[in-house]
Amino acid sequence: MNQMPLYPLRFAPIYQYRLWGGRRLSNLLATPLPGDGPVGEAWVLSDRDDHQSQVANGPLKGQTIGELMENFRDQLMGRSASRFRRFPLLLKFLDAREMLSVQVHPSDAHPDLIPAGESGKTEAWVVIEANKGSRIYAGLKPGTTAGDLRHSLATGTIADHLVSIVPKPGDSVFIPAGTVHTLGNDVVVFEVQQNSDVTFRLYDWGHVDAKTGQPRPLQVDQAFASIDFANCNGGLVTPVVVTTTPVERERLFDCEHFLLWRLRGESPFSVGAAEMPRVLVCIEGSGWIEDGGSAYGIDKGEVWLLPAVVGACEFHPNNAVTLLEIALPESS
Repeated sequence: MNQMPLYPLRFAPIYQYRLWGGRRLSNLLATPLPGDGPVGEAWVLSDRDDHQSQVANGPLKGQTIGELMENFRDQLMGRSASRFRRFPLLLKFLDAREMLSVQVHPSDAHPDLIPAGESGKTEAWVVIEANKGSRIYAGLKPGTTAGDLRHSLATGTIADHLVSIVPKPGDSVFIPAGTVHTLGNDVVVFEVQQNSDVTFRLYDWGHVDAKTGQPRPLQVDQAFASIDFANCNGGLVTPVVVTTTPVERERLFDCEHFLLWRLRGESPFSVGAAEMPRVLVCIEGSGWIEDGGSAYGIDKGEVWLLPAVVGACEFHPNNAVTLLEIALPESS
């Protein structure tokens, strides 16, 4: 099987119960939501032992991303094949009907806080939907000390020490590891992050999990050990326009773990790159990829992985389309 040439791969979403979630991902993704409870996250590309994304199209349908990394690593990852044991990014859609916990993720500089097999967690959000009451908190206000923050936990005033953003669709927010953050009150975002599930909760707004009848546990000491009080490089980012024709390409994020561009256009344009994998996320409109004489239809909400062997190919919009294209940085 590992001699089979790889092709553009679509992955099925993995829905996750979250007490703060809603049901709005049904407007974005074609796969029906389970049950009738709150669904907070759709993991749309996940190489986690407990949540393995499965291919949803073509001869490899049903194969997991982990199996692809094992059997087709060179075809899939190209020049980055030797750098990664598992696919290094975790991609999600989040529907935060209520506020998430105020939380922080450790950086790779804190190995003592990171379980074996995990990494630090830098992430970023692209806002898909938001209302007037929606909020994103990203980083501490200048001058906030550890003492200020501990006092605010006792008094329930932690929001007073956080940089507040009223999000609108299209906004992009960078959350480097070590940044205190949260979001919620009817906001839907796309998230790109390091492939890590290490989160330390500082404060949870009095949430009680309906499934357990209990508050969720906090990890205050680990969170404080993870916070970068000296720097705050997170928050709203200003898009950098790279091209305007035949597609408007804006660079939203460029860090040591991932790059992400937003592409908007109505005429055919190029996606992908030679000898490196790329991920496409359709957040508005639809179209198809042309590769090797075959056409692969892409609809709103879908996530496609272009293996390194696919290289650059042509995307044909059916109408006005908005894509996110995600890349791994070249090794230094």
